[in-house]
Amino acid sequence: MLKGILSISGYSGLFKLIAESKNNIIVESLETGKRMPVYSSSKISALDDIAIYSSDGDIPLKDVLKAIYDKENGGRSVGHKSPADKLKKYFGEVLPAYDRDRVYVSDIKKVMLWYGILLEKGLLNFTEKESNEEKVEG
Repeated sequence: MLKGILSISGYSGLFKLIAESKNNIIVESLETGKRMPVYSSSKISALDDIAIYSSDGDIPLKDVLKAIYDKENGGRSVGHKSPADKLKKYFGEVLPAYDRDRVYVSDIKKVMLWYGILLEKGLLNFTEKESNEEKVEG
């Protein structure tokens, strides 16, 4: 579901990996559809690799997004520009075990922004079986 979706430091929004070369990658903005090169000096994070700290260990971003999706019955969530106390309260309802000392409001804002973008683009498909995807691709 999140395969090939990237967050790039210094750029807002999310990007889809289009192509790779020796010195850069080509990405496409999920919001504008514009393509651009991103160089190896940029801090690039694959959403597949992101997790949220919790008292039960790290929770993969995919599971966090599913918890939000389930809470909202597949609809919109609280906005990422909501006040800090509202965001923390909401995140606590979605993930009661999240580590309040290591997960900052800025992290919650990013997750809520990403949820909104992925929902709007129809990329939150939790019915897919990951293992089947890997078999087909591999």
